[in-house]
Amino acid sequence: MRRVMSGAVAVLAVASLAACGSSSDGETSAAPGLSGEITVFAAASLTESFTALGQAFESENPGTKVTFSFGPSSGLAEQIDSGAPADVFASAATKNMDQVVEAGNASDPVTFANNTMEIAVPADNPAKVDSLDDLANKDVKVVLCAEEVPCGVSARKVFENAGLSVTPVSNEEDVKSTLSKITLGEADAGLVYVTDVKAAGDDVVGVEIPAEDNASTAYPIATLKDTENAALAKAFVDYVLSDQGSAELGTAGFSKP
Repeated sequence: MRRVMSGAVAVLAVASLAACGSSSDGETSAAPGLSGEITVFAAASLTESFTALGQAFESENPGTKVTFSFGPSSGLAEQIDSGAPADVFASAATKNMDQVVEAGNASDPVTFANNTMEIAVPADNPAKVDSLDDLANKDVKVVLCAEEVPCGVSARKVFENAGLSVTPVSNEEDVKSTLSKITLGEADAGLVYVTDVKAAGDDVVGVEIPAEDNASTAYPIATLKDTENAALAKAFVDYVLSDQGSAELGTAGFSKP
């Protein structure tokens, strides 16, 4: 078991990223002529890292504005395919990106990060959870993401790998809602991404999942067909794919694809 300590990493990341735009060698340099606004639909687990990247991108490109809509990847994909106005989609699963691509609303997605699962428990760990097996105890209140969202799919894959039967007390709409149940003491444990445990700081304790039982998910990103600012949308995607973007994602706990 390990306690995940909080830190002022977001401020430092923004400072280090702010002097950069993208270039072909993975380094970044200012992108001339960019202006206007874009809306980025992004998986809830990207909240902290993409907020930092957006601030850095705007700092490097005065006159631009990046607005984020964070939520479950499955729901965001449905919104895009229903005509919701957006310029970029960053999904926590290839399945949801494929849905958007197959509908003709995006093309050529690129995987920019991977994420794995971890058990999160309240800071005082009232149920004394210290292993994956403890979640199968009927007296332990477990909360999971809903089955249709990426964090829910991965959580159930973990249980399948471990040969465990776990009945959650609730299924939440996304990983942040799941984590909230734990930090508020409304659940004894939950399966979330390692990045969300890290972002929660001292509010939760992370319990590692054995590698042979764990599950991971890939994060693809793409500009959307109906964007009204294709240049700015592409520039932001390039920024996420740059060395600086990778560094910020690594600081948040994501791994490289």
